Amino acid sequence: MAGSSMVRYIIRRVLWGALMLLVVSALTFVIFYLLPSGDPAQIRAGRYATPARIAQVRHQLGLDRPVYFQFWLYMKALIFHFDFGTSFKTNLPVADEILRRLPVTFSLAIGSVIIWMAIGIPIGVISAIRSRSWLDRSTMTGSLVAISAPVYWLGLIALFLFSKDLGMFKLFGGSGSYTPFTQDPAAWFSSLILPWFVLAAAFAAFYARMVRGNLIETMSEDYIRTARAKGLSERRVIFRHGLRAALTPVVTMAGLDIGALLGGAVLTETVFNIPGVGRLAYDSIVGSDLPMIQGTVLFGAFFIISANLIVDVLYAFLDPRVRY
Repeated sequence: MAGSSMVRYIIRRVLWGALMLLVVSALTFVIFYLLPSGDPAQIRAGRYATPARIAQVRHQLGLDRPVYFQFWLYMKALIFHFDFGTSFKTNLPVADEILRRLPVTFSLAIGSVIIWMAIGIPIGVISAIRSRSWLDRSTMTGSLVAISAPVYWLGLIALFLFSKDLGMFKLFGGSGSYTPFTQDPAAWFSSLILPWFVLAAAFAAFYARMVRGNLIETMSEDYIRTARAKGLSERRVIFRHGLRAALTPVVTMAGLDIGALLGGAVLTETVFNIPGVGRLAYDSIVGSDLPMIQGTVLFGAFFIISANLIVDVLYAFLDPRVRY
């Protein structure tokens, strides 16, 4: 019975995710093709194109057809052929370009997730256990500073202090030093260590504060007092009962954050000149490359919706109070 309800729930969530992707596709289509942000035919034809050439390009792109028909053609190519269109700037397929850069963004995202989880959760637990102590106050003050510091500022400071080309200590790869893992694993690690920590700083601080607040609240629940009354050790009460419930909202936020990062960490990739999806989105915005912008937006939406689905399913396994 529970298994069938879980399957029905997953099916409903998948259908809801498909509907959300359709809505996002429609919104991005309206924003980039219909609102007065520039004539796609003019952008595609070039700055000095003649009116005849612009009219020809408009016909080739189907922009002289009704809006609903344009959207239908776009969605048909997207769903049946995985075709996101062709870049206005490079004439390359949008999907191929995004998929080529996706492993770079994946490396950046996963590394930063490992770092912020390894730092944020232990600090949050220690701060909750020793609430109002000098350690708690100092870690929470440091967390507030890390949350407040802009990513681009932290990135520039990190480059100034630790990059091999500009830094004072010359320890790690600097801006534009990204090397694929398959070419040189050591150079790959050196080129990503600074972006990992810069991207993870604000997340680690936020997660530390969230774990602290949730764990303090959880430790005041009745079932925690019951566990202590049964004679369980404090360590087991904290990690077996308290932390498990306190981590439920952390899983939710982690799913959303990871999905957003896989869609492209724009600021970090731009500061460190990492050729990922975020850098591709930035260059596309600067160059008014509408198909590429639309493609990166849809990829980001796909990862966020997929992360939401995974988080919802994991909820039942992490917190037994959740039922479908």
